[in-house]
Amino acid sequence: MKNLSKAGGLSALYLAAAYLAAMPFFLLVLKIQDLADPLQMVETLVANQSSMYAMEFIVYVLFGLFLVVLAVALNDRLKVGAEALMAVATPIAIIWAGLLIASGMIYNAGIAPVVTLYDTDQAQAVSLWSAIDAVSSGLSGNGEIIGGTWMLLVSMAAWKTRKLPKPLNVLGIAIAIVAILSSIPALKDLAFIFGLGQIVWFVWLGIIMLNNRLTRME
Repeated sequence: MKNLSKAGGLSALYLAAAYLAAMPFFLLVLKIQDLADPLQMVETLVANQSSMYAMEFIVYVLFGLFLVVLAVALNDRLKVGAEALMAVATPIAIIWAGLLIASGMIYNAGIAPVVTLYDTDQAQAVSLWSAIDAVSSGLSGNGEIIGGTWMLLVSMAAWKTRKLPKPLNVLGIAIAIVAILSSIPALKDLAFIFGLGQIVWFVWLGIIMLNNRLTRME
């Protein structure tokens, strides 16, 4: 159990680090929020194919794998006393992880053929990438509501069992509510707050699990 707790703690810290790497890369380096034209997106992809491949692998594929480890570790920690909540929460985390992994793998698998096609037919390259991006985005889209639901159930279980600090549970519940609300189109910008909040939650949770503090917390 001690080793599983530490593995969960390291996984939580990785998830926070992945967010910290992804946000500046996509928002400040690539400025992906400004790429409204599909051709601009493909041109950005061609110019940054290696770094985009690496980042997708880090923030989707590896993120999903580490998320599974964290979910299993939390299930082991919280299931006694909150069996029903964790019986629902853990499969939701596995589903979320699977969608993220699939999304990242599809995205990365599409980079090479699009880049090759771009040299001979830009219009076809744009069409191909639009299809690939639609599938990839469809798998990872609305991830906030899935991740938020998992966080909400975990935080409720931790509150019930008192095996994580109450302030952390309050933070988790608040972030989860923000995540779920962000699924409403008019409130979609709340997803950014969800991402920032999750960084804090993951770091705090990771430190606690690495210390393997299993005593009941007030």
